[in-house]
Amino acid sequence: MQFHSYKAIYLQIADLFFDQILRRKLLPGDRIPSVRELAAELEVTPNTVQRAYLYLQDKGVIFNKRGIGYFVAENAFDISHKIKLEEFINKELPVCFRQLDALGLDFDQLKKIYENFKSQEHETKKESE
Repeated sequence: MQFHSYKAIYLQIADLFFDQILRRKLLPGDRIPSVRELAAELEVTPNTVQRAYLYLQDKGVIFNKRGIGYFVAENAFDISHKIKLEEFINKELPVCFRQLDALGLDFDQLKKIYENFKSQEHETKKESE
């Protein structure tokens, strides 16, 4: 995983889980890697992974079965969706809107670009199946 300097590493690790949950690659009840396993895989300290897990646990996305490990919570999708939608609307969309305005793109043009993106993504998905 490639980390960026503009966001804390533990939050980037949490984002990885949010993304996997939203894409339904992780489902309710799925066990996630142990702190040590993930730390070794991502080449970060166990403390960093532990901080990410505590963050996710505080949000209700994962839960810990003492002595067994961490698991995806039953309502993880809804919680993840709410958190990431709020983040997108409050942080990323304003930047995007400023860019659209600066470039003179209107919503009709943006809609065409988005539809093209979605069709290409759909084709890529079909090819990988």
